[in-house]
Amino acid sequence: MPPMIPAMSGGNTGGTPQQQLRIRYHRDFDGMVSGAVLAHVLRAQGEQPILLSVNYDERKGWENFEEGRRFAVVDFHFHPRAEYWFDHHPTTFLSEDLRATYAPSERWQWDENALSCPPLILRHAKEYFDYEPPERFLEAARWSDIIDAARFESVDQAIFGDDPALRISRSLTAAPNPAWVDQIATALIEESMHDVALRSDLEKAHDRAARNRDKALEQFPPTVLWNEAGVVFYDASSSKVRRERFAPFYHYPDVSYAVGVIPTRAGFHITCGENPWNKPEGGIHVGELMEQYGGGGHRAVGGANPPSLEEAQRLGEEVAELIARHLAAR
Repeated sequence: MPPMIPAMSGGNTGGTPQQQLRIRYHRDFDGMVSGAVLAHVLRAQGEQPILLSVNYDERKGWENFEEGRRFAVVDFHFHPRAEYWFDHHPTTFLSEDLRATYAPSERWQWDENALSCPPLILRHAKEYFDYEPPERFLEAARWSDIIDAARFESVDQAIFGDDPALRISRSLTAAPNPAWVDQIATALIEESMHDVALRSDLEKAHDRAARNRDKALEQFPPTVLWNEAGVVFYDASSSKVRRERFAPFYHYPDVSYAVGVIPTRAGFHITCGENPWNKPEGGIHVGELMEQYGGGGHRAVGGANPPSLEEAQRLGEEVAELIARHLAAR
């Protein structure tokens, strides 16, 4: 059951002032918009929340996360002490005990079928708080679905698109620091995406990110180890190689899947994704496949973190070969 939480109140009503709520949002476009939407909803309820990003490096010691503070979590793993929690990821629960703790309520909602998190929060706020969103949030939620579920019109739009939402999203890949991301997310509470995208600091980050993108596209072809049966397998584990999410489908538009090895802060990662512009008939559930390798994900995208580079390379190729055999046997 959800934790017992005092009734929503925003200021000092004669008693002890209420501790400020911290909204922890996943550090991507989907998460930023989710945080901004929830902050706007809760401001109408009398809260004055602050936005602070969260990323996967904070999963360690998750039971002690934000100990002693009031907090919410959006677009990230379930936490039983969160006053508000909204997510759409199938892999949100870090244990079966946490899964058993969850029950939908006025303050918690999970929908693994949602394309992204902001529309989920908007629907919930309408139902429970009679919240009517400004048009800018409806537009941001629409773009959040497009970006998070890779529903771009084309690979060119995904890589070179210049809409305000896409400029904001790409700028995050060249953010000067996490605190800057919090500033952009906070700006989205009251400002339109168009106005935020025109900020000089965001334009600077976007220009740097665009240069990185161009370099990544140039560097991708030499990382490809093989391209067979609708699957391209690549090794971009070198720290000297820049990465672009859709580079495989830009260079190899006829493949249905891309499997690669890439570095992370903690080691190396196997990434696997379906081509949004060449979806296979009778394709494989990527998230379920990656669960067999200690990872997870959605139907069209997923990953795993083997303990070493050698293991990531070996298992990555195994995943690619398995998918290729599946496609050939259809």
